[in-house]
Amino acid sequence: MLRISLIVVGEKVPDWVTQGYQEYEKRIRGRTRLSLVEIPAGKRGKNADIARIVHTEEQKIRDLIPDRTRIIALDRVGKSCSTLELSERMQNWIDSGDQVALIVGGPEGLSKEFIRSADEIWSLSPLTFAHPLVRVLLAEQLYRCHSILEGAPYHR
Repeated sequence: MLRISLIVVGEKVPDWVTQGYQEYEKRIRGRTRLSLVEIPAGKRGKNADIARIVHTEEQKIRDLIPDRTRIIALDRVGKSCSTLELSERMQNWIDSGDQVALIVGGPEGLSKEFIRSADEIWSLSPLTFAHPLVRVLLAEQLYRCHSILEGAPYHR
Protein backbone atom coordinates (compact mmCIF):
# COMPACT_ATOMS: atom_id res chain seq x y z
CA MET A 1 0.00 0.00 0.00
CA LEU A 2 1.26 3.45 -0.90
CA ARG A 3 1.41 5.81 2.07
CA ILE A 4 1.77 9.48 1.30
CA SER A 5 2.54 11.82 4.18
CA LEU A 6 1.90 15.50 3.64
CA ILE A 7 4.22 17.16 6.16
CA VAL A 8 3.57 20.87 6.57
CA VAL A 9 4.93 23.62 8.78
CA GLY A 10 2.05 25.41 10.49
CA GLU A 11 -0.93 24.29 12.50
CA LYS A 12 -3.33 27.19 12.68
CA VAL A 13 -5.44 27.16 9.53
CA PRO A 14 -9.00 28.27 8.81
CA ASP A 15 -11.74 25.67 9.26
CA TRP A 16 -12.47 25.60 5.53
CA VAL A 17 -8.86 24.51 4.87
CA THR A 18 -9.16 21.66 7.37
CA GLN A 19 -12.52 20.61 5.94
CA GLY A 20 -11.25 20.78 2.35
CA TYR A 21 -8.17 18.72 3.11
CA GLN A 22 -10.13 16.15 5.14
CA GLU A 23 -12.69 15.72 2.38
CA TYR A 24 -10.03 14.60 -0.11
CA GLU A 25 -8.07 12.58 2.45
CA LYS A 26 -11.12 10.45 3.26
CA ARG A 27 -11.87 9.89 -0.45
CA ILE A 28 -8.46 8.30 -1.07
CA ARG A 29 -8.99 4.60 -0.36
CA GLY A 30 -7.73 1.38 -1.82
CA ARG A 31 -4.05 1.09 -2.69
CA THR A 32 -3.22 4.57 -1.36
CA ARG A 33 -3.49 6.39 1.97
CA LEU A 34 -2.86 10.09 2.57
CA SER A 35 -2.11 11.57 5.97
CA LEU A 36 -1.35 15.07 7.19
CA VAL A 37 1.38 15.83 9.70
CA GLU A 38 1.61 19.38 11.00
CA ILE A 39 4.82 20.77 12.47
CA PRO A 40 4.43 23.78 14.76
CA ALA A 41 5.92 26.86 13.17
CA GLY A 42 8.67 28.51 15.16
CA LYS A 43 7.90 31.90 16.62
CA ARG A 44 8.81 34.61 14.17
CA GLY A 45 9.22 38.01 15.73
CA LYS A 46 10.94 41.26 14.92
CA ASN A 47 14.44 40.04 15.76
CA ALA A 48 13.93 36.32 15.15
CA ASP A 49 16.79 34.22 13.84
CA ILE A 50 14.92 32.93 10.79
CA ALA A 51 17.71 30.61 9.64
CA ARG A 52 17.74 28.92 13.06
CA ILE A 53 13.93 28.65 13.10
CA VAL A 54 13.83 27.08 9.62
CA HIS A 55 16.64 24.68 10.58
CA THR A 56 14.72 23.59 13.71
CA GLU A 57 11.51 23.09 11.71
CA GLU A 58 13.37 21.03 9.12
CA GLN A 59 14.97 18.87 11.81
CA LYS A 60 11.50 18.11 13.17
CA ILE A 61 10.42 17.19 9.64
CA ARG A 62 13.42 14.88 9.15
CA ASP A 63 12.73 13.18 12.48
CA LEU A 64 9.26 12.23 11.21
CA ILE A 65 10.33 10.70 7.90
CA PRO A 66 10.88 6.94 8.04
CA ASP A 67 13.83 5.34 6.27
CA ARG A 68 13.28 4.42 2.61
CA THR A 69 10.81 7.22 2.06
CA ARG A 70 10.89 9.31 -1.12
CA ILE A 71 11.20 12.95 -0.02
CA ILE A 72 9.54 15.51 -2.27
CA ALA A 73 10.09 19.16 -1.38
CA LEU A 74 7.62 21.77 -2.58
CA ASP A 75 9.36 24.88 -3.80
CA ARG A 76 8.88 27.49 -6.52
CA VAL A 77 12.13 26.36 -8.21
CA GLY A 78 10.83 22.81 -8.56
CA LYS A 79 9.50 21.01 -11.58
CA SER A 80 5.82 21.14 -12.35
CA CYS A 81 3.89 18.33 -13.98
CA SER A 82 0.44 17.62 -15.31
CA THR A 83 -2.15 15.60 -13.45
CA LEU A 84 -1.66 12.69 -15.84
CA GLU A 85 2.12 12.79 -15.29
CA LEU A 86 1.53 12.83 -11.53
CA SER A 87 -0.81 9.84 -11.78
CA GLU A 88 1.95 7.95 -13.65
CA ARG A 89 4.38 8.80 -10.85
CA MET A 90 1.85 7.62 -8.30
CA GLN A 91 1.54 4.30 -10.15
CA ASN A 92 5.33 3.99 -10.13
CA TRP A 93 5.36 4.60 -6.37
CA ILE A 94 2.73 1.88 -5.92
CA ASP A 95 4.63 -0.54 -8.16
CA SER A 96 7.98 0.09 -6.46
CA GLY A 97 6.64 0.02 -2.92
CA ASP A 98 7.88 3.54 -2.25
CA GLN A 99 6.51 5.56 0.62
CA VAL A 100 6.33 9.28 -0.05
CA ALA A 101 6.68 12.41 2.07
CA LEU A 102 5.56 15.69 0.51
CA ILE A 103 7.17 18.56 2.41
CA VAL A 104 5.77 22.09 2.64
CA GLY A 105 7.92 24.57 4.56
CA GLY A 106 6.86 27.58 6.58
CA PRO A 107 6.53 31.21 5.47
CA GLU A 108 10.15 31.34 4.25
CA GLY A 109 9.91 27.98 2.53
CA LEU A 110 12.57 25.32 2.89
CA SER A 111 16.32 25.91 3.12
CA LYS A 112 18.51 25.37 0.05
CA GLU A 113 20.22 22.52 1.90
CA PHE A 114 16.92 20.74 2.55
CA ILE A 115 15.82 21.23 -1.05
CA ARG A 116 19.11 19.85 -2.38
CA SER A 117 18.77 16.77 -0.16
CA ALA A 118 15.25 15.95 -1.42
CA ASP A 119 14.69 13.17 -3.94
CA GLU A 120 12.47 15.46 -6.00
CA ILE A 121 11.51 19.13 -6.01
CA TRP A 122 8.04 20.09 -7.16
CA SER A 123 6.44 23.38 -7.99
CA LEU A 124 2.65 23.55 -7.98
CA SER A 125 2.59 26.68 -10.11
CA PRO A 126 4.51 29.85 -10.87
CA LEU A 127 1.81 31.55 -8.77
CA THR A 128 2.34 32.02 -5.04
CA PHE A 129 -0.26 30.32 -2.83
CA ALA A 130 -1.05 30.81 0.84
CA HIS A 131 0.60 27.92 2.71
CA PRO A 132 -2.69 26.58 4.14
CA LEU A 133 -4.19 26.42 0.67
CA VAL A 134 -1.33 24.21 -0.57
CA ARG A 135 -2.51 21.28 1.56
CA VAL A 136 -5.96 21.42 -0.06
CA LEU A 137 -4.50 21.73 -3.58
CA LEU A 138 -2.16 18.78 -3.03
CA ALA A 139 -4.87 16.61 -1.48
CA GLU A 140 -7.23 17.34 -4.38
CA GLN A 141 -4.60 16.54 -7.00
CA LEU A 142 -3.59 13.34 -5.22
CA TYR A 143 -7.25 12.32 -5.09
CA ARG A 144 -7.61 13.15 -8.79
CA CYS A 145 -4.57 10.97 -9.59
CA HIS A 146 -5.92 8.21 -7.37
CA SER A 147 -9.22 8.42 -9.28
CA ILE A 148 -7.40 8.08 -12.60
CA LEU A 149 -5.57 4.98 -11.37
CA GLU A 150 -8.76 3.46 -9.96
CA GLY A 151 -10.74 4.22 -13.12
CA ALA A 152 -13.18 6.42 -11.18
CA PRO A 153 -15.07 9.19 -13.00
CA TYR A 154 -13.81 12.10 -10.88
CA HIS A 155 -11.07 13.13 -13.34
CA ARG A 156 -13.42 13.76 -16.26
